[in-house]
Amino acid sequence: MFQKADGANYAPEGKSNPVCTTGEFPFAAVGLDHGHIYGMCKGLQEAGGELKWVWDQNPEKVEAFVNRFPGVHAARSETEVLDDTAVKLVAGAAVPADRCALGIRVMDHGKDYFCDKTPLTTLEQLGKAKRKTEETGKKYAVYYSERLHVESAVFAGQLVREGAVGRVLQVLGIGPHRIGRVRPDWFWKKDRFGGILCDIGSHQIEQFLYFSGAQDARVVHSQVANHNHGDHPNFEDFGDAVLVGNNGATNYFRVDWFTPDGLPVWGDGRLTILGTEGYIELRKYLDICRDDEGDQVYLVNNEGMQHFSVRGKVGYPFFGQLIRDCLDRTENAMTQEHAFKAVELAVRAQEMALKSE
Repeated sequence: MFQKADGANYAPEGKSNPVCTTGEFPFAAVGLDHGHIYGMCKGLQEAGGELKWVWDQNPEKVEAFVNRFPGVHAARSETEVLDDTAVKLVAGAAVPADRCALGIRVMDHGKDYFCDKTPLTTLEQLGKAKRKTEETGKKYAVYYSERLHVESAVFAGQLVREGAVGRVLQVLGIGPHRIGRVRPDWFWKKDRFGGILCDIGSHQIEQFLYFSGAQDARVVHSQVANHNHGDHPNFEDFGDAVLVGNNGATNYFRVDWFTPDGLPVWGDGRLTILGTEGYIELRKYLDICRDDEGDQVYLVNNEGMQHFSVRGKVGYPFFGQLIRDCLDRTENAMTQEHAFKAVELAVRAQEMALKSE
């Protein structure tokens, strides 16, 4: 299912590494509007979760999902899933504007929620989500896949924690994407996908907070544009922003929908982490003209220059940590504060963005 040319169906294959016993962590999938649901569920399965139910209003999507995950039960309704007291967590990839409402229903039924990015599209929704997590004690976890499901990003996190580049001063990220030939109607409507900075920009902001260690940030500048899709006037195909963290670290990122057809992957995602003692560059999905596998990490510091090819060597620890967090009521995979802060800043960047003509 991991289609490197198609970011909408990004679903890397990892190694089986169960963190729980058989039957200890039943979970369900509700809302199949984005193909990220496959990566979310695959990661949880590899960590020992049992995929029990699937529900979506579109029977064709359900059929495709069942074919991909044999043994999962197709529910007759969302209620059938939410009323199953055995289910610990619901994974959802509904239309972005609908993800918060689904999460509220999930938490109201006493279950943790694992949501595709962007997890919501407005500050009003953010307020509702925060209040519900406080009221219920349940988790509103977010699948920021461009860090959590990328081995080079996982490895870079290890290098930063080990002090390989000293104190992080700046995170520079680019997140180009390919539109492809078939997209649903909601994809083109800003009130449904949230805007480019809110949507795929949330990946970049989450990475900035994580690698820099900033707990908060302010958006200094942001802009969006629709350069080449005039037939969809509410769409945005380009965006960038500058942020400054509360620890002084800075961030610049660019996101766009201009991956050319000649590139064999859905986007040449890259990240550069500058520190006081060196820098790290990630070439996530390929290293153009050199390596089509991706997960290439370059480290330059006072000790010299190093290149690490880490595909298949690091794994995706987030999923196992999330399962244990749900079972043990801990916060090792990602804190709720961090998950919400990343999307809050993405929404703020979106709201204040200048519109280029």
